[in-house]
Amino acid sequence: MENFGEPLLHYHENCPGCKVDQAKELKQDVTFRNVFSIWIVVLCSSLPIASLFPYLYFMVKDFNIAKTEEDISYYAGYVGSAYMLGRALTSIFWGMIADRYGRKPVVIIGIISVVIFNTLFGLCTSFWMAVMMRFFLGGLNGLLGPMKAYSSEIFREEYQALGQSTVAAAWGVGLVFGPALGGYFAQPVQKYPNIFPKDSFWDKFPYFLPCFIVSAMALAVAISCIWLPETFHNHKVSTENIEALENGTNETDKNKLIEKDESLLKNWPLMSSIIVYCVFAIHDIAFSEIFSLWTVSPRRMGGLNFRTNDVGNVLAVSGMAIIMFQLGLYQSVQKICGPIVLARIAAVLSIPILQSFPFMTMFSGITLYISIYSASILKNLFIEIISTGLFILQNKAVDQHQRGVANGICITAMSACKVIGPAAGGAILTWSQKRMDASFLPGLALLLTFKPFLTERKTPSEQLH
Repeated sequence: MENFGEPLLHYHENCPGCKVDQAKELKQDVTFRNVFSIWIVVLCSSLPIASLFPYLYFMVKDFNIAKTEEDISYYAGYVGSAYMLGRALTSIFWGMIADRYGRKPVVIIGIISVVIFNTLFGLCTSFWMAVMMRFFLGGLNGLLGPMKAYSSEIFREEYQALGQSTVAAAWGVGLVFGPALGGYFAQPVQKYPNIFPKDSFWDKFPYFLPCFIVSAMALAVAISCIWLPETFHNHKVSTENIEALENGTNETDKNKLIEKDESLLKNWPLMSSIIVYCVFAIHDIAFSEIFSLWTVSPRRMGGLNFRTNDVGNVLAVSGMAIIMFQLGLYQSVQKICGPIVLARIAAVLSIPILQSFPFMTMFSGITLYISIYSASILKNLFIEIISTGLFILQNKAVDQHQRGVANGICITAMSACKVIGPAAGGAILTWSQKRMDASFLPGLALLLTFKPFLTERKTPSEQLH
């Protein structure tokens, strides 16, 4: 108790960031409230990204823009890419705002954008209207980068893996439960005629219900963010720099600090992890879209002829597996082999899993369901393992006052790659469905053979482990 009060002297009384640092010093930072706050905000952001995939095929078909049935996936790819294009153009801007004014304002603006533009997307009656709503939703929803920074700041150093795994788990669950939600609630008049009568509002806008549910959840989260702790320091000189100067930092170290602030693009550990993440991002979003489009496609086109409810069931089970693994086992496994080795293992094991999907069209009944559930669970777990490892590396590569912009750069680069993913994936899926009888790599086998995957090349980010 003799030194209990001394470390608190350098904290500023009205600074929210100092209050967070004080809680960390007193070991009061690892609380259910902090974990749950990260969880619901990131989940709210990720749900609208992929919730449209199970019904996107039918939505584009209803727009009557595709000349043939095979062309539907081609146009669906552009709707999926519009969100990522908007996010790619604005993520650095939102990162700069987060570093200048705090994480909390960017988070609230991002959630409100979900409430507005995700609702409007459910009311779209034309292809170009749908593209524009997704573009605006992506452009204004810039909270993922700041939340990645926030999750590394709200906890002590030894619990940063908890923060990043919470982000990755919530993000992964959103990308899995989003499609499940879309699968359950799209076209409610056809699925639940006793509740939603024909020729009603729900019949005119058959894809509004899943969008409305996501938007209602976002509204509740936006209100709860009033009590979200802010990690931003509102005084000019950061605590770290004050301590460095008080401890007698020499001139050489000060010059290195200034040089480090000048350009994040010269931070090779950061940039190398971003490059690897970009390669993975193309793979991730392409798989998410193609999986849903493939499962609902007719058997004659190499699909499984699933209903949207069936897709929802598969993804819901995968989401539960992600929650249990990320919040229960990931930290223990990560301590044993480290984030990079764990990500490499997951990347290598993803290859045979991907190659197994085309052969599932040969199965039926219980064999088909066991195969598709098992492969989907494993593939989504591998995605989250890779994401979490890269999130940890990216945030360890920079100081707190740079994390907003650093994560903005990461989200911009990743979003630019994810613009390519849905458009290219949809186009290649259309092409593969037109060559079902080809002698070499027929149908989906062509698509999954050319899907990108993480290499085992050692990057300078490994030195951060």
